[in-house]
Amino acid sequence: MSATLAPRVVVVSRRSELDELLARHGTRAAAEHFLRQRGRDLGEVTVRHEALEAALTTVDAAVPAEWRRGRVDRADLPRFLFSPEDLVVAVGQDGLVANLAKYLSGQPVIGVDPEPGRNPGVLTRFQARSVAAALRAAAQGSAAIRRLTMVAARLDDGQELAGLNEVYAGHGTHQSARYRLVGADGADERQSSSGVLVGTGTGATGWSASVAAERGGNTVLPAPEEPSLSWFVREAWPSPSTGTSLTAGVLKAGEELRLVCESERLVVFADGLESDHLTVTWGQQVVIGLADRHLHLVVPR
Repeated sequence: MSATLAPRVVVVSRRSELDELLARHGTRAAAEHFLRQRGRDLGEVTVRHEALEAALTTVDAAVPAEWRRGRVDRADLPRFLFSPEDLVVAVGQDGLVANLAKYLSGQPVIGVDPEPGRNPGVLTRFQARSVAAALRAAAQGSAAIRRLTMVAARLDDGQELAGLNEVYAGHGTHQSARYRLVGADGADERQSSSGVLVGTGTGATGWSASVAAERGGNTVLPAPEEPSLSWFVREAWPSPSTGTSLTAGVLKAGEELRLVCESERLVVFADGLESDHLTVTWGQQVVIGLADRHLHLVVPR
């Protein structure tokens, strides 16, 4: 941290379901009617909203008065500029931390679970009341930090996209995508499939785990801090011009998976955020491998 500049704490959150409902329907009565039609209750949504607001209030109170502050909604992350010395507090579910990771470059992240016991809490390891101590430790450089491996996709025109859980490359509507796949060992194959998934150890409990389970669970998925990635081709289709022999593997440090687009358009997105994607057109290449950065996740000692 700079000796002359107070730390800046940037609190990241997303709108609650209640906020989203009110933005869409205008009034609580209309939102309640909408939920009731779907067999749900506004009370439960309100309780979750209040839990998030209470956590945000507690986190705000934990920031020392002399420190600088920032606040950003998940939807605004692509337009927000983080500084190298920032301390980041993500208040929400694990997915919020994953969505945030690609916009950071080594800043420590404190994940806060506003509803302990309801969420898995894999990346949101703190409760709001513990944030003050975690912030002090992070500012002093004494916090326990896990350096979580990330995955990156790079286009041949210089565009790049990173993810904490996984990167997906395929057709924008998950229909058949056509491309030529080149593995780390140079083996290549033309394929038509539902897309290619390349996941980290952090993502090994999510989408990658689901695909691995469908295949009998024989694939050994990496650990979150391991410099290794697993990859899967989803629903490869055999035909006279497309094959199914290269459908899964592992990428170690320095190894890459290359896809050459043979469709009019493919998309590449990370961690389920399809709205923030790269577009690959006919003949373009996308190379996927280990990212050159990590998520620095603060964890309890």
